[in-house]
Amino acid sequence: MSKLKQPIAIYYEHPHWFVPLFKELDRRGVPYVRIDAAQHHFNPAQLNGEGGYSLVFNRMSPSAYRRGHGQAIFYTLYYLDHLEQRGKRIVNGQKAFRYETSKALQLSLLETLGLPYPKSRVINNPADAVEASRGLRFPIVVKPNIGGSGAGVTKFNSRAELDAAAKAGTLDLGLDTTALVQEFIPARGGHIVRVEVVGGKFLYGIKVHLTGETFDLCPADICKTTGGQDLARAACWPLLARCQLLLIHTRQAGPTAQAAASAILDRLILDRRGRAAAGAVCRELRAGVLDHVANLHSRRADQDKSGIGHLLAASTGATIRSGKSI
Repeated sequence: MSKLKQPIAIYYEHPHWFVPLFKELDRRGVPYVRIDAAQHHFNPAQLNGEGGYSLVFNRMSPSAYRRGHGQAIFYTLYYLDHLEQRGKRIVNGQKAFRYETSKALQLSLLETLGLPYPKSRVINNPADAVEASRGLRFPIVVKPNIGGSGAGVTKFNSRAELDAAAKAGTLDLGLDTTALVQEFIPARGGHIVRVEVVGGKFLYGIKVHLTGETFDLCPADICKTTGGQDLARAACWPLLARCQLLLIHTRQAGPTAQAAASAILDRLILDRRGRAAAGAVCRELRAGVLDHVANLHSRRADQDKSGIGHLLAASTGATIRSGKSI
């Protein structure tokens, strides 16, 4: 049982992504409160219920506008600043979220750190796209400043194509009418690797295979096995939460668990039997191997230095650094 006297507040928007987190907090008996970022209000003159929280864990997503919750993105910046001014402890605070929701700021940060990135220009009007592309090597991509895992990114093979799109009014600059005009760099081997880091330590990596037709790089939206075989997207959603837990637990449970996980995930390759077969596989996974693999690690869960243990450390005031910063 948790020794926390005050609950952790989980500020989130996506209806499915945090099911594993809630289940693990319940399993450990950790008190927490769910805060729906999509429908929320606060009093700028005071803390509302936040004064009774040991920690506010911000998990707002910049892709929320794709689910009809775009209003919550800018609101979250104001809310986080309000909490920080009053001394509330936050994981993924206002500064971290500001960088998360701005590709332009991310490039400025990379430049400051001396890290390489594709040659880019930042625009605030589609009419400037062609002029901004001068000095860049084609093909180029136009990226909305606020996107979320590649959403809204468009590739142009020539300046003529870009000019035609600008004149036709089809360039999407996104929610804040700001976008990058950036040189396109093909993914080596046809895939990228997304890495999660908690407390300065590598947690897991996901190989995301690209189709060449889309720039949406969210593993939930490009559903493939580790070998790159396609999965029906409709069948992926019921598995997202457990697959995320699987990636975390198998890395820490050892090679035997990893082999078992790999074998069962390979069975997710769907043939022409379609969604009915997918549903059967999903049910089998829920009832079987993934739970078993996760349980292999559950006996050590209270001692680990990442994941839930890391979040609990934050709630007690320990000094930590998350993947997004605090």
